[in-house]
Amino acid sequence: MLHHYRASRRAALQAGAIGILGMGMNHLDSLRAATSASGGKSTGKARACIFIFLSGGLAQHDSFDMKPEAPDTIRGEFQPIATKTPGVQICEHLPLLAQRSNHWALCRSLTHPSNDHSAGHHIMLTGRTTLPPGFNPSVPSRTDFPSIVSVAGVATQSRNNLPPAAVLPERLVHYSNRVIPGQHAGEMGVHRDPWLIEAAPFHATAYGAFPEFGFDHQDRGNPDGRVFQAPQLNLPEGLGLNRMGHRMDLLGILKRQQQILGQAAETENFDRMRQNAISLLTDKKMQAALDVARADQKQQERYGRNAFGWSLLMARQLISIGVNMVQVNLGNDETWDTHGNAFPHLKNNLFPPTDRALSALIDDLEASGELQDTLIVMAGEFGRTPKISLLPSHYKAPGRDHWGAVQTVFFAGGGVQGGNVIGKSDRIGGYPADRPVRPENFAATIYHALGIPATAAWHDSLDRPHQIYYGEPIEGMI
Repeated sequence: MLHHYRASRRAALQAGAIGILGMGMNHLDSLRAATSASGGKSTGKARACIFIFLSGGLAQHDSFDMKPEAPDTIRGEFQPIATKTPGVQICEHLPLLAQRSNHWALCRSLTHPSNDHSAGHHIMLTGRTTLPPGFNPSVPSRTDFPSIVSVAGVATQSRNNLPPAAVLPERLVHYSNRVIPGQHAGEMGVHRDPWLIEAAPFHATAYGAFPEFGFDHQDRGNPDGRVFQAPQLNLPEGLGLNRMGHRMDLLGILKRQQQILGQAAETENFDRMRQNAISLLTDKKMQAALDVARADQKQQERYGRNAFGWSLLMARQLISIGVNMVQVNLGNDETWDTHGNAFPHLKNNLFPPTDRALSALIDDLEASGELQDTLIVMAGEFGRTPKISLLPSHYKAPGRDHWGAVQTVFFAGGGVQGGNVIGKSDRIGGYPADRPVRPENFAATIYHALGIPATAAWHDSLDRPHQIYYGEPIEGMI
């Protein structure tokens, strides 16, 4: 029988956009829906999870579920290649991942009913197919369901005084500047939001792995001068990271800020969690984990000197020092929304940095012995239509539209049976033909891998329990 309890609520240091460092960190608080078992054992093998989110929706036909025998209006321009696993083929433009198929598995039959970006984001980021009452696709709400990363942050034990869950390198923002729903803790409350690490500035019409692979879906020629850097610190006016000639200056400022906060902790009776958060600000391991653009040159080269490579390198370093779950947004909202110019943009801009960085992540974790302790998952808000189409008023070349009916999701490490393919789509890649899987199963697989018991619950401010699992883990995946 499982016993559920709630830790006492404690205040926490806010280091978000208005906080001392502007790191996007919301409240580091000690509230946890901790769970202990006096009976059945959890079979989860992972200590950490990296959730790679492909906002915009990856085309299954052009990546992990190719249909070479389908008509040319469906199969697309790319050819399949063999992987290390006999009988499993993927896109020719993912050669590095093809060589590592013994470490990863696919589910080719995940399905949900929405073709809308905002609803699809909420569905896949929360693992809940049904939208919450009063759902507004234009405005995130505290009545939204909690994101998977928020739930994992609450239901797993903090390690090394670090926030248990993080999202990087940016929040997902529509080109109209509205924030996409499903990214925060929703009804769980702002104090359970994941730590947001903002290292990539927003650009309304620039997408992808800048600076090497940045692009615009409509090729409008808008300049993209963004710089990927360690989260901008809230330093004295006129003194930013780009103007810092010597890192000791920054360290000195941080130490002085730490002293000021330390005095405030004594006079205002800050609790231990606040003091832990303050000590985090000058922790050398944390600084190194975040400042990936200054990491070892060979390591940067392996991952790629671009937003995708740096993001996955940062995630790898964060889980190594003790963060339990990291959501990595590979590109802002609609980066993978290939309505048009799909084949050149996938071939030249999206697949190369993804293939390189994800393969480097797998290699790194495997070499260090951490792959079995780290679950990697990759999905978007939906798949894309079987039929190729052209919108000539916006694009020069064809692409595919939104399609919630089926997508392929990727799993690696964390006890995943490498080389495995679960479920399949029909002959044109339009609907599941075998073993349909729901977003609830996707989320449950992550929770299960992290060792969260099936009967675990989080408690609201009125001490009411709310279940975490809304489905069974994907059978045979772990």
